[in-house]
Amino acid sequence: MTNCKRQRELFQGFQGRKIEVNFEGGDVTSDGGILLIRQADKMLGLTERASGFLADPRRRKSCIHEVLDMLRQRVYGICQGYEDLNDHDHLKTDIAFQTAVDRDRPLASSPTLCRFESRMDRAVAFKLNELFVDTFIESHRYPLEEMILDFDATDDPVHGNQEGRFFHGYYDHYCFLPLYVFSGHHLLCAMLRPSNIDPAKHAWAVLKLLVAKLRKAWPEVQIIFRGDSGFCRHKMMNWCDKHGIGYVIGIVRNPRLEAMSSRIMRKAEKQCRRTGRKAKLYTEIWYAAETWKYKRCVIVKAEYTSQGRNPRYIVTNLPGTPQWIYESLYCARGDMENRIKEKQLDLFADRTSCHHWWPNQFRLLLSSLAYVLMEAIRRLGLHGTELASAQCGTIRLKLLKIGAVIIRNTRRIRFLLSSHYPWQHLFIIAAQRLNTS
Repeated sequence: MTNCKRQRELFQGFQGRKIEVNFEGGDVTSDGGILLIRQADKMLGLTERASGFLADPRRRKSCIHEVLDMLRQRVYGICQGYEDLNDHDHLKTDIAFQTAVDRDRPLASSPTLCRFESRMDRAVAFKLNELFVDTFIESHRYPLEEMILDFDATDDPVHGNQEGRFFHGYYDHYCFLPLYVFSGHHLLCAMLRPSNIDPAKHAWAVLKLLVAKLRKAWPEVQIIFRGDSGFCRHKMMNWCDKHGIGYVIGIVRNPRLEAMSSRIMRKAEKQCRRTGRKAKLYTEIWYAAETWKYKRCVIVKAEYTSQGRNPRYIVTNLPGTPQWIYESLYCARGDMENRIKEKQLDLFADRTSCHHWWPNQFRLLLSSLAYVLMEAIRRLGLHGTELASAQCGTIRLKLLKIGAVIIRNTRRIRFLLSSHYPWQHLFIIAAQRLNTS
C-alpha cells in the first residue's frame, strides 16, 4: 500500500513552507479541452453516422455500453493522446470523458473495447471511407472547380506476428503498407494493406470510386491525380486520359530517359561549373515505355550540384510550363507527408498491434475519424488565428490538454479550467465557432 506520508514529502519546501503532494484532489481532469472535440463532432455528426455502419450482434438486454458511446470513447481518447486500450481502464471514470460521450456513468473498460474493435469487417471499412468523402463534400458550400487527389503509401511497422505482416526490402523491416488519399488537409481514404504488394495496388479502384462520387456531387469539377513514382502505372494513366482526369506522377529514371535528357543535363553541368552554384534547368520530352500505348509528356528537371548530377522526371497530361508543373504542382505533394506524419505520430495510426487483420484496419480508421475531428477544429474553429496551420499535436497540447476541476450535480456540470491557462482567448474563439446550438 502506498505510504501517504512519504507521498506528501516528495518535494523540498521553501521559505519555511512544506510542499505536500497527494492524489486526493477529487474530480480533476487533465483533459478539459475534450469539449472542443465533442463540439466538432456534433457539428459534423461524424461518430453518430459512423456508428450506424457498425454491426452489434450482442444481446441487447445485457448491453450497458452502446456502440456510439464506445466509438466516441475510442476516437476522443485518440484525439486526447491516449493510444492504448488500457488507458480507458482509468479514463472510464473521468467525468470529462463521460460528459464528452454524453453519459453520467462509467464508460467501457479495455476488454469491452477490445471486443468492440474485433467486430470490424470489409463492409465497415468501405462505409467509413465513404463517410470521409461525404464529410469532405459537405465541408464546401459551393462546388469546387478543381481539386487534387494526393495518393501515397507509407510503412506501418509491426512488432509481433500479426496477420498480413511481411518484410519490406525498401523500409528494411516488417510492416504494413497503408494507402492514404488526401485533398489538401482533407482525408478521403485510409486503407491498410500488407507490404508484399505493388505500392499502387488498389489505387486504381480507389481512384475510380472517388472520381465517381465526386463527379456525382460536382459534375464540372476538374480532378488531378498526383503521386510519386510508385503510382506510375500505364493502366491508371490510360484510364485517366480516357475519363478526363489530369495527372502528374513521378517516374523512375532509366537509361532511355537519361539519354533523351543528356543535352540539358550537360547544359546544367556547365552552368554549375561556371557559377559554382547549384543549377536547375527544366524541359519536356515525349517518351513511351514498352507497356505504354502512346507517348506522353515527361517533364525533366536537370539538376547539377557540387555532388554531381541529380535528374528527376515526372509524367503529366496537364498544360503549363515545365518549371511551373514541377515546382508549383508536383512538389506541393510534399505537404501530404505532413498529413501522414500527423496521423502516424500525433494520432497513432500505426498502433496496429492486434493479431487479426480487420481490428488493425479498424484502428487505422479510428485514427482517421480522430483526424477528421482535429482537422474540423483547425479548419472551422481556428481559421485566421495563430493556430490556423498548427499540427494536431500542437492543437492537442494548447487547446485540449487543460487542467480542470469538474463539479457535477443533477442540474449542471461545471468545468473549472485553470485561471492561468495561457490560451483562453483561442479556446473561447474555437468553442464559439464550433457551437451548433
